[in-house]
Amino acid sequence: MLKKIKKTIKLLVHTLGFDLQRFTPGNNPFLQLRKGIETFNIDLVLDIGANTGQFVSELRLIGYKHRVVSFEPLSDAYKELTQQAKGDSQWLVHPRSAIGDFDGEIEINIAGNSVSSSVLPMLDSHSLAAADSVYLAKEKVPIYRLDSIASNYLTGKENLLIKIDTQGFEWQVLDGAKETLQFARGVLCELSLVPLYEGGKLWLEMIERLSSEGFTLWAIQKGFTDPRDGRTLQVDAIFFRLDEN
Repeated sequence: MLKKIKKTIKLLVHTLGFDLQRFTPGNNPFLQLRKGIETFNIDLVLDIGANTGQFVSELRLIGYKHRVVSFEPLSDAYKELTQQAKGDSQWLVHPRSAIGDFDGEIEINIAGNSVSSSVLPMLDSHSLAAADSVYLAKEKVPIYRLDSIASNYLTGKENLLIKIDTQGFEWQVLDGAKETLQFARGVLCELSLVPLYEGGKLWLEMIERLSSEGFTLWAIQKGFTDPRDGRTLQVDAIFFRLDEN
């Protein structure tokens, strides 16, 4: 009887366009990330491109209790980020700045939805798939290589995960993090399947580069999809150093 009731409820939910299933690492990206964090004993996350702190909030929800350092260039997002981090002694926010391949100052384009903001020009493939992502303004911000500032937070004994969400600027972040990457157990970043930002690298180049740095592609998770035709434009990828586990 119980099985019949469950089946009836599931059919009813399906007719409404929803699904009922038990969450596992195989069907839930947050649980999959948690498994990776547990497997590789991650105890420090560098959150590059934090926006308002969404990623760290997700980490806390899945039970990650260790240190996080967030980096964010947009002034409005940075203000909200610092508020979100208050009261969490394990969550530090670096002074407002972009992360890239040199130390100095750079201009960043501010998108209408904030999260699509980038140093790079946006292509039509992105803006047509997300109308709220068009650029509305610009602002200047300090920029640093991760190698120039990571020593403020690293002792060399951590199991480090570097999360990069910089909208096409990932390659430059890696260029400025060659020393820091040697200490990292994992990297989480976006992989573009089609050009979305002018000058941004595509998925294969990113995988080959991180592979050359000693990382293995461990998981691919759903990212940015064009609602007009259902095409996947971007995915989230998790890389780990498997030989050190």
